[in-house]
Parts: sequence; C-alpha cells; structure tokens
Amino acid sequence: MTMTSHTPETAYDDENVGPSYAPPIGVGPHALPWPDDPRLDPQLLADGDRRNVIDRYRYWRVDAIVADLDTRRHPFEIAIENLAHDMNIGTIVRTANAFLARRVHIVGRRRWNRRGAMVTDRYQHIEHHPDARRLREYAEREGLPIIGIDNLPGSRPIEHARLPERVILLFGQESTGLSSDAIEASSGLYSISQYGSTRSINAGVAAGIAMHSWIQQHATPAASR
Repeated sequence: MTMTSHTPETAYDDENVGPSYAPPIGVGPHALPWPDDPRLDPQLLADGDRRNVIDRYRYWRVDAIVADLDTRRHPFEIAIENLAHDMNIGTIVRTANAFLARRVHIVGRRRWNRRGAMVTDRYQHIEHHPDARRLREYAEREGLPIIGIDNLPGSRPIEHARLPERVILLFGQESTGLSSDAIEASSGLYSISQYGSTRSINAGVAAGIAMHSWIQQHATPAASR
C-alpha cells in the first residue's frame, strides 16, 4: 500500500487549460502589497491564479489546500479496480475530490489514466493495493465495511439503502464490473436502478451517483463557493 506521488503537468492534465471557447477562470496577479499569509504561493501572487479551485483557495499553495481539506474530509473512501487502464478512473478521482472523500484506493495496476482527474489527484490522498485481498486487509485494519457497487443479481437498490457513515465504496472496471475477488471482498452489494434499454451505465457516472447518495445521507449542505 503506497501513497501516490504527484506527477508533472502535461497538456491534458493542466488545470489551467480549458477549451478555447471558455472564458478565462481565476484571478490575475494580486495587487501590492501582498498579504502576509504563509499559505499563499508567491508565484501565483505574482502571475495570477488560473487553477480550477474554489475562490477560498485562490493563491494558496497545493500543500496548504490539502492541509485545509484534511481538516474537514468526509469519512467515506473510494476504491476502484484498475485492471486495464480504465479511462473512467480519473473521472472518479475528480468526483471523489468534489465530494471530499477521505481517501481513494487504486486496486490492481499501479499506473492509472489521470486524464479525467484534471489534476484533482493533487488534492486527494491516493493509495495503491495490488489486489482486492490487500484492500480488504486495509479495510479490516481501519474497521471499514466495503460496499461493492454493481448491478449484479442479489444487489440491493442504493436508492433505498442506508449507507454506513464510515465505508469504502468499491467500483469495478468499465464493461466488466466488479471482479470475483472484489465481490468476495465486499460485505454488501448495491445497484443503481435503471429504466432504459442499456444493461449498465458508465462507471464514472455510477460512482458519482453512489457518492452523492452518501452525501445526501451524511453530509451537511455545502457552503457557498
């Protein structure tokens, strides 16, 4: 089990980069004199802060943002199977950041596709486990139940479930869903009700629905951004 280190920005994961038609985000250089605050980054103060962060964190250093988030993270965690470099993993990490998950676990391959994360992995605690058994060992040490999310026979609708406050929500690979090892590691299985012709929904979408189900049950309304 290891903590993921931050990777250099590239053209696709730079949070300052948006589509050409989008208006610029953020703020320009800070007026002098600069505030005397150790959380602020001198380079951002000088050049402006065009990152995709809420106004509260304008000009803040990344480590200062992480430290502040750590004071109020929610007690749910996310686990994602990474068996074939699923492009949805980045999207799930970004959603975990939006809902302020305590931790994200990558299960399987160590390297994962960060494109959809849009640099939000910088603000999340991300750990790696080589397989579902190791994830279960972590969960047992922490006293966390693992809830698998998949539309499998016997799964209970998440819309009618009371999710534990401290929990790991486990998601499988796109197309194949939870592996047999992941199902065995789970103490319960929940599904997302569907009403159309498709047999499944996108893994990133399913993760967002499941996380928001937890938020609806356990979190207070977010303050104004």
